[in-house]
Order: sequence, then C-alpha cells, then structure tokens
Amino acid sequence: MNATEQSVVDAATAINMEASLKAQRDSYTNEGIVTAATRIDRIDRAVDVLVKYSEAISEAMNADFGCRPREVNLMTDVTGSIECLKHCKKHLKTWMKQEKRPTMFPLNLLGGRSTVEYQPKGVVGVLAPWNFPLGMVFEPLAGVLAAGNRAMIKPSEFTPATSALIADMVAEAFDPTELTVFTGGPDVGQAFSSLPFDHMIFTGATSIARHIMAAAARNLVPVTLELGGKSPVVISRSADIIEAVQRIMVGKMLNAGQVCIAPDYVFVPEELMDEVVEQATLVVKEMYPSLLNNDQYTAMVNDRHYQRITSNLNDANERSIKTVTINPANDDFTDNPTQKIPPTLIINPDDDALCMQDEIFGPLLPIKSYKNFEETINYINEKPRPLAAYYFGKDKIEEKRFLTGTTSGGVSINDVMFHMLQKDLPFGGVGPSGMGAYHGIEGFKTFSHAKGVYRQPKRIPVAKLAGFMPPYGPASEKNIKQKVKR
Repeated sequence: MNATEQSVVDAATAINMEASLKAQRDSYTNEGIVTAATRIDRIDRAVDVLVKYSEAISEAMNADFGCRPREVNLMTDVTGSIECLKHCKKHLKTWMKQEKRPTMFPLNLLGGRSTVEYQPKGVVGVLAPWNFPLGMVFEPLAGVLAAGNRAMIKPSEFTPATSALIADMVAEAFDPTELTVFTGGPDVGQAFSSLPFDHMIFTGATSIARHIMAAAARNLVPVTLELGGKSPVVISRSADIIEAVQRIMVGKMLNAGQVCIAPDYVFVPEELMDEVVEQATLVVKEMYPSLLNNDQYTAMVNDRHYQRITSNLNDANERSIKTVTINPANDDFTDNPTQKIPPTLIINPDDDALCMQDEIFGPLLPIKSYKNFEETINYINEKPRPLAAYYFGKDKIEEKRFLTGTTSGGVSINDVMFHMLQKDLPFGGVGPSGMGAYHGIEGFKTFSHAKGVYRQPKRIPVAKLAGFMPPYGPASEKNIKQKVKR
C-alpha cells in the first residue's frame, strides 16, 4: 500500500469496525477471568469448523489461485492450523499457571513472594496474507485463543473466495464478541490497522508492514510482524548433494515458491555448480512431468504477481545471465491463462539483478557459486536479516559458524522450512523480516500480558526495617552501604 493506493473506507464499515472492537472489549471486561475451559471450548470450535469445511476451503483456495493443489491446501492451511490449535489446547493449562520468581534479599527471608501472572491482552487484530490465506489466520489464532483473547480478523483481498468462506466459518462457530471478520481491500485494511487494538499481528510484505506499524504507533498498539526476506541456503562441500538438492527443490516448489520462508537463493561450491543444476532439473522433472495442465503445480495468485515474477526473469535475460528453465513436457506458455511460470534456475546473477534485490516469492531460484565457506557468511551478513536460513552439510564447525555467525528468524539444518512445522518452536523474524514470534508457548506469551506481582508479608514493617521510611537514619545508611559496592 503506497500513498497513491490509499483510500478512505466507507463510513459504515469504519463504524462497524469500531463498534465491533468496543463490543469485544466490553465482553472481555465483563467476562472477568477467562477460564481454561472457555479457552479450550473456543479452540475446539475452531478445529470443528476447519474439519467441517476442509474441502470447501480447498475449493475456495483453488478458485483464488486459478490452480492450487488440494493436497497443498489441506496439508498446509488446514492441517497446519489444526495442529497449532491442538498443540495450544494440550498445553494451555500449564502455560496459564503463575510463574514463581525469586524475591530479592532480604524480602525473601521476610516472607515476600514474587510471581508472574499471564493475563489476556483483550482484543487482538489479525491481518493475514494471501499466500496461505487460511493458515495465516488460524495459526496465530491458536495462540490468541489460548491466551484468552478475543480477535478481529482482516483476511487478504487477493483471495476473495477464501476470505468470504473464512467470514462465514467464523460467523457460524463464534459469537461476534469472540471472533469477527472484516473483508475488503486496502481501504478496509488501512482503517482496520488504525484501530486501538490491545495487540496486532500482521503477516505480509515488509513495505506494507511499515504502514501497519505507523498506524499502530498512533494508538501505541504492540505489534507482531511476520514478514519475509531473501532466505539463503548454503550447500557445504560436506553435504550429500543429491539429498540436499532434492530437499531444497521440494521446499522451493511448494506453492510455486509463494512461501515467506522458501529458499530464495542458494550458495554452492563452484566446482559443484553443474551437478547441483543437473540434480535440480531431475528433481523438478520427477515431481512435475508436466506443468501447464498439471493441477498439482500452483499458479501465481494474480496477474500483478505474475507480472512481477516475469519482470525478474526478463531482467536476468536482458543482463545475459544464464537461466535454466525446467519444462519437462515442453509446455507452451505463450498463451498462459493459468498464470503459471515454469521453475527457472538463475545462475550466478549479478548482485544488482532484480532477482537479488527483493524476496522473489515465486518459482525462480538464483544459484551462486563460492570458493570458500566464509564468503557465504559475509554475503549473508551484508544483506538484511532474513526470516529463515538453511545449511546443508556434515561439517559441525561450519554448522556452528553458520548458526552463530548469521542472524535470521529461524534455521533448518539439512532441510528447508521444517523449523516452522515444529509447533513448539517460536516462529518469527528479526529486523526487516519481522518482530516478535508466535507458535507454542512463545505465541501464548506474545498474546498475553506478563503481569509482575509482589506479595508483601502482613505484619512486618519492611519499609521501616529497610530504611525506606523517613526520617532516614542508621537503617538507611546500612542499606545503602550493603548495596553500593562492587
């Protein structure tokens, strides 16, 4: 959303959103303690509605993309959401317990006690992207509901069929004072992000996140931003090349590369470049014997995105950068109503090429050669911190150097993207790739207020004994001398 794209939401929608927020906050306040039973009930209803509409969800996403495999729809968005919800349901009673914390001397000896109480924040705003239009609603919702919150949801306008279905599902399973959905374009998103939520989570592009954060700042709304970036892959000389390339290409081709943690570029030892290219070609051919009319090969979500990916490829060709198009059946993409793009390897692109500037988010994969391992570390560190980073190899010294010498939201070793599938690992970015995290206990804590509580012993005049009570005298001096020292 840039300045020229911003428009004013209609008055009725703005009033409805403000009224919805007030109704949810009032309901939360009136409810008092949000019990574990209430939280579990809400999670159960979310799971039930996902199970009930699983096939309809897949059909809606396929319609939005023009072609998106049923198996991908169900394995990523539906089962991924259900797993997150079930994980939170299983652990939330433990997470809800107060945490005992040490009490400072001498108060600990006098009966003082310190705890942390995890309290729901209230109403959370959820802004979801188009690439996993259902999963990126319900996965964060798992933590939101486990923490005892209410939520207002703004799904993507780029997947209208899925967004409409989400609205119907939520309306069927939840009272509007618990969960509610607002659909619409950038104007609705702009108004939504300007509401004084108790917390807001946004998943999407870094450029849009700047507008989201600026809007949230006006109301001092805390935000969690799950963004993206150019996630690097380093293949070591110690790696099993066949295994590494297969895993990289499986990850890269999921959703035709329209994944925030998809491998964005790959470093390979210079002497192994030809082998890596050959193996990548073989892997893609095995997965997709044809592309154009293959309902298991995902299309670009819309023409705007199709044109953006195409411009990256055209730029590489204009620069005379070697490209390897993987088109096993020699499909003719000249007349391409499906907006599919063949997987394409871009060999040793210039650093100023378009494909090396922004996150690709499509089936193009730059492959860069290196002479020594340290080159890869230096290169990664010169770029904005990515959402994910990947290392393939058996060299433990290299692995440690990769883990400690680079900074990213998360890491998978000897595979790609699997760290996100671990529901007890925090998922989030760092720097331009995001802030904050969700999944597991980190998600519960993100959407909770950690309230520090100190309980003072009843009949002991602690302030007087410690010299805090005027008139100050010997007790005060003793306290000071005990603490003003190395």
